[in-house]
Amino acid sequence: MIETPKNDARQLRKLNFDLANYFSNTLIPQLFVDADLILRIFTPPAMEQFSLSYDHVGRSINDIKDNLRYPYVVDDILEVIETNGSIEKEVQTTDGNWFQMNVIPYVEHEEDRINGVIITFIDITRRLHAIKELEKLNSRHQTLMFSLSHDLRQPIAAITLLADALDQAHKKNDVQQFNSWIKTLKQSSKALELLVDDFTHENEEIGKDELPEELVKIGDVCENVLTALKSEIRLHKIRVVKIIKVPEVNFPKNHLRSIIYNLIHNAIKYRDPSKQSIIEIGTEKVENFIVLFISDNGPGIAEEDQKKVFEKALRLRKDIKGTGMGLYIAKKMVETNGGRIELNSKKGKGAMFKVFFKT
Repeated sequence: MIETPKNDARQLRKLNFDLANYFSNTLIPQLFVDADLILRIFTPPAMEQFSLSYDHVGRSINDIKDNLRYPYVVDDILEVIETNGSIEKEVQTTDGNWFQMNVIPYVEHEEDRINGVIITFIDITRRLHAIKELEKLNSRHQTLMFSLSHDLRQPIAAITLLADALDQAHKKNDVQQFNSWIKTLKQSSKALELLVDDFTHENEEIGKDELPEELVKIGDVCENVLTALKSEIRLHKIRVVKIIKVPEVNFPKNHLRSIIYNLIHNAIKYRDPSKQSIIEIGTEKVENFIVLFISDNGPGIAEEDQKKVFEKALRLRKDIKGTGMGLYIAKKMVETNGGRIELNSKKGKGAMFKVFFKT
């Protein structure tokens, strides 16, 4: 076929028709902006998502960039036209949706020149939400595993100590002491069984939208923890004082037990051996929070170390056995459920941890 101006015009009309037909039928938001930054055409989904109308066609993209709810679109268009490259970004619009934005050059191959850009917006809101949920799930599972590993150590160690005490009582033929240790051993074994049951139940809940909150009796959880630590409390003649003004809190039961256990066990481990140790456990209502406090009269924590104690696997004292995970786990559990944990301490004057539970 001989090329004539008439044939060229026909081909141009056909190309324009094909482009318009494509834009009118695609299911994703797309825009064609020419090299003069004039909006030439867009898809119906772009009209819906960015509140565009046919009155916007033929206008400068500078005049309607606010409709796109992304402030750097003009800069990106100019960069693509200048470099003949492409841009891919994740952008969020003011309605909270996320898009993968691709800006690619529109090339007129016959003249070998860039005559604008095609901008495509792919909705990735659900994908990002799914990724965030997966990250949250992984975080919960990791916290659960850390907590299980950490919290099981002490009951197992206590049972080992009780076994040694039973052996000594048997050798001395001390029936009264033997029976007393047997009772304590049964209590510790039961506490360990309940701990494993709680963790098993929580593991079954992972994958649901939220961990189940329940109205938990704080006093009962404290008694459960004190029973698990009974042998150490008796061995070191520690006095425990309970001031429970608010008896219940909405919180995952196993998380609450783990938090209380870690705080009380730390007060025991880091006691001042030169005097009788006193541990106070209490609750109170402060504004929109129920506050659990656990205080001791131990050696205290230096101000420069107080933020460090919540770091993962950090141990301030190497002379005392531990994993350095207890306070890290407690903080993570509290914050996951919308609360916070605070430390008030002075060197040589004990420490008080306050756990704020949202009401």
